[in-house]
This record gives sequence, C-alpha cells and structure tokens, in this order.
Amino acid sequence: MAGAPTQGDDGSTVVSTPSKSDTGASTAPQGAGHGHGHGVGKGGKAALILGAIGVVFGDIGTSPLYALREAIDHARGGVGGDLAVIGVVSLAFWALMVVVTFKYVFFLMRADNKGEGGTLALMALAQHAVGRRSALIFILGVLGAALFYGDGIITPAISVLSAIEGVKDAPGIGGALDPFIVPVSAGILIALFLVQARGTAGLARFFGPITAIWFLSLGVLGLIHIFDDISILRALSPHYGVELLVRDGFLGFVILGSVFLAVTGAEALYADMGHFGKAPIRAGWLYFVLPCLTLNYLGQGAMILDNPGASENPFWSMVPQVIYWPMLALATAATVIASQAVITGAFSVTQQAVQLGLLPRIDIRNTSETQAGQIFVPAVNTFLMIGVLVLLVMFQSSHNLTAAYGVAVTGVMLINTLMAWFVITHKWKWPLWAVLGTLIPFGFIDTVFLTSNLLKIPDGAWMPLVLGAALVLLMWTWVRGTQILTAKTRKDSLPLNDLIEMLRARPPHRAPGTAIFLTSDPDIAPVALMHNLKHNKVLHEKNVILTVRTSDRPRVPDSERVAIEPISDDFKKLTISYGFMEQPNVPKALGVCRKQGLKFDIMSTSFFLGRRSVVASATEGMPMWQDRLFIFLMRNAANPTDFFHIPPGRVVELGTQVSV
Repeated sequence: MAGAPTQGDDGSTVVSTPSKSDTGASTAPQGAGHGHGHGVGKGGKAALILGAIGVVFGDIGTSPLYALREAIDHARGGVGGDLAVIGVVSLAFWALMVVVTFKYVFFLMRADNKGEGGTLALMALAQHAVGRRSALIFILGVLGAALFYGDGIITPAISVLSAIEGVKDAPGIGGALDPFIVPVSAGILIALFLVQARGTAGLARFFGPITAIWFLSLGVLGLIHIFDDISILRALSPHYGVELLVRDGFLGFVILGSVFLAVTGAEALYADMGHFGKAPIRAGWLYFVLPCLTLNYLGQGAMILDNPGASENPFWSMVPQVIYWPMLALATAATVIASQAVITGAFSVTQQAVQLGLLPRIDIRNTSETQAGQIFVPAVNTFLMIGVLVLLVMFQSSHNLTAAYGVAVTGVMLINTLMAWFVITHKWKWPLWAVLGTLIPFGFIDTVFLTSNLLKIPDGAWMPLVLGAALVLLMWTWVRGTQILTAKTRKDSLPLNDLIEMLRARPPHRAPGTAIFLTSDPDIAPVALMHNLKHNKVLHEKNVILTVRTSDRPRVPDSERVAIEPISDDFKKLTISYGFMEQPNVPKALGVCRKQGLKFDIMSTSFFLGRRSVVASATEGMPMWQDRLFIFLMRNAANPTDFFHIPPGRVVELGTQVSV
C-alpha cells in the first residue's frame, strides 16, 4: 500500500506492503461466497443465484424506468424518425453486452482478490501484483472509492423517485398526487435509512424473490409490446446504433451520456462478487437478467415506434391499467432493494477504507451474529441520508437527476480498467498484444462514456464530482497526516532494542502480570511504555509489543492470524493480521496466541495505549488548514478500545503532545 501506518501508539492498524508469498488468487470455490453457501450443492447454487439477483442486479434492474426515456428524448432533436428509436435501443443493448457482459462478467470478474471484488479490492490486488508501493495505483484507488460515494447518494434518490413518479400516469388520478411525489419518496428513503441500525438480514431473504418477480415482469411486458412493431428487432444489430451516432454527430455524443444510464449498476457485479461467487452472478446475468432487460428495452422501443407519444414515459406506458397499481408497488419495492444494495456497499467500502488506512477509525457495528458482512456504519448512514434528501429537494424529479447521474459510475469504470493493467501485466503475465487488444477497446468505451457524461456538468453532474473531490481531500489529508506523524514519531523515539539493553543495565521495579503495548511500529519503543517507565518507574513481568496489521487480502485465515517473535526474556513482539474485509478483535486473537504458547491471564493483563494530542504547526508538515482538518479527523476517530474490542476495564491510556 502507498498509505502510511495510522496514528501509531493509539493502536491504529498498519497497512502491510504486498508480499510475493501471497498468491492473491481466489481460493474459494466458484459459487460459494464468503459467509454464503460454502460447500453448496445444486439447491444452494440456485439460492445464491436468487440472492445475487436481489442484491447485485438491483441497481441495473431499475434503469428501464428512465434510461430509454432520457436517451430518446435527446435523440428526437437529431435525425428523428424510426432511426432515433431503433438506434437508441441498439446502443442500449450493445452497452449491456460490451460494458456489462464482456468487460465485467467475462473479463474483470477474473481479477478477484481471494474471491473479493470492487475498486479497493482491485487496488490491493494491483499493489500485490506489482509487489511494491505504487503511488499511481493508490491514487486510482482513492479516486474510485470517492466516486463510489457520489454514486451511492444519487442511486437511491433517482431509483425511488422514478418509481413513485409512476403515479403521474396512474389511471383515474389525473395528476392529483403529483405534489406528493417528492415527500413520499423522501419518507420511503428516510424509513430505509432509519432501519439500517437494526440490520437487514431478516429482510434480505425477500430481496431475491421480489427482484426476480420484477425482472420477470420487465421481460413479460417487453415481450408483449415487441409485437407492437416487430421491426424493433433490427436494434439487435450494432449497425443502427453506429449509424445514429454518425448521422447525429455531436448530438450522438450527447445521447451516449443518456444511453449509459442503462448500464449504471454494472460495477455492482464486480463489487459484490465476494458475497455470492462468480458462477451465481454470471449465471444470473446471462440466463435471467440480461434477457429480461433486453426484452424490456426492445418492447419500449417497439411501443414508441407504434405510438411516438409513448416516449414521454415509455416504461409506465407499457403497463396495462388492470395491473398498474400492483406494478407501481413492485417498482417501489425494487427501487428500495436497489437502494439498500448501494447503502450496504457504502458500508463495506468504508470498512475497507478504514482497514486500508484511507480513513480514520469509524464506529462499525455488526448487525448479525451469523453473517460477518452485515454491518452498520452510523456516520456513513447519516451522511448518505442527508445527501439523498438534499438531492431530492434540489432536483425534484428523476428527469433532472439523470443530469447528475453517470459521471461517478463512468469514472469508477475507467479506474477499474486502468488498475486492471497492473494485474494482467504483472500477475497474469499476458503478452503485450493481448493486453492492448483487451484494454484499449474497454478504455476507449469508458473514456467516451465519461466525456459524454462530463457534458452534464452544468446541469448537475458537478455534484458527484464536488463530493468526490471532498472525499479525496479527506483521504489524502488522513494518509499524508499519518505519514508525517509516523515519521516524526520514529525520529523522536528510542529503538526498542536500545531500550531493552538500557533496562538490562539498570533494571526497574517489576510489577506482576502482563502488559500489552499497542503500537504501529514494533521496532521503536511505544510511547506508553516510555511513559510507564518514566512516571510509574515499573516494568511488568511480561511485556508484549502488539501491532495490528491489515493485509492486502480480504481475509486472513486463523492459522496466519498471529505471529509471535521473542525479543528477550521480558519482551515479545506480537503481530495480529487481518484482511481488509475483516473487523479487528484483539481479545479473540489473543485466544489464538494461547495455542501458540503465549500464555497469560486476561484478568491480570493491562493494555497500554499511547494517546497523542496533536497540535498544528505553521513551520512543518501540511498547510495549517490541512493540519487542522487532520487534527479534527483524529479527535473524531473511534476510540481504539472500542474499535479493537478491548475490555475497557483493562486499558491504561498515557498521553503525549506532538506537533505536525
């Protein structure tokens, strides 16, 4: 990792550099994700596919509500006629094929980090493949994580709003409910965020069946309306999409920004790979989700060819009046599930970012005793809820929100392509011609979609970019601040071996029991140890220098959890390793130590933490405003006692002041 260790003697985790001994390849069987379905048979695989449909495809499954509407609205200003409709449907279908099927399902899902996917997992895998710290990979990972949050705020707003807007065309209403669309959407989203603290494990079992019914409904509606004008099947040829782009010129470039709405959510296939495995996600996409989406887009296109007026809101124009209200309820449920998947993803990314040293410690709570992935992050939940409500007030409609949507997603997709370069050149050892033949087309398509979406900046696309920039600044400040703090600590500290020699020459008074000193740098004497000797003038019978490290792997097996290194009769170094998808639990890890011969009584053991009071300095380190931001982040970081699950009654904190 290019990031530095965090605060040091307060017990923050250290990000370990990639080691060649780790393979980085997935050891989990395909079809069995972490915490889901290990050793499953056919029935278990079917359950995983159904679960993947509910979680992984929720975002992309709500795109038919607005994607074709926005793209055809732009296309009407160009050549118009049937080509505008057939060309847009063709572009949407081939975007699904190239971006989702070829890039993510067949190519990028091979770049798994011990079964895990996503931008930060790919960053760790790329760092490992290179075998050294790379500033470029680190920067790409930070940018990708920051842009993900931008997408995470827009997705719930646009998804739920687009479903509730279905009341505009509801039979017998005549627009009477229009003033309630935004308040009702806000109420649904507030309820969704409030329920997060209780956990969603109980509700999650319904996500798959509900979303599966949603996709089946999309497919059936599309199949019925394809016969409105069967000539829409011409859209399956890429010729019409290319012809529309060529004949519309610059407008065709603008249209691509709206067509991209059809593939938003594609990155979820990769990010959620660790929960369900490759095989269930691939099967769910190829044999169920892709056919249903294709049928629906073809059906919308055929209906518009037959009735051009339907382009105002093609999806809801497809729905027969007799099932309109049940379909509206189903659409609302589907969009809530899609929003839930994004919120859960934001929690997971936050946990990874904290473990990888990109963010300060944050309060992360488990909401399930049986599923490790069920977590709740109060700060992120509040941040997302406020952001979503601000968007609803600012933009008021899904049509306006589409202007802000897409930039963050295309940015993440391009970043994934760039980081894949390091994996396939250094890890997979592909020949250069194969690398270029694969990545240049994907990179070109990502760049075209990104630049097309950048045209939306004046209309609202600035919002996720500003949010992303703020998060990048936050992460950079934290990483840079911890680097400066670590360097200053090392400069002002005494090497541990020198201290041990001094203690041998002048033995202090010995206290019974075991003292565990948490530090990020085991080679220097912890601040808490120095203060204990200076002020209390005692040394415990047994002393353990404890360092918690984060690996570049998602999870570390229990057999590799702890490493014990004797230094002298009085001192031992203990290193506890966790993956970036795991939550540290020091007492539980100490139980493993007993099996390896490091025996002690937890009731006669004291944990010593060095609490640093950091003050800003105008003459060194970062600019004053950035120093103050770093100090603010440090002061608001989660208590290390809680973060590492250390019994509070066994903790002693000793402080010191450091200027940065």
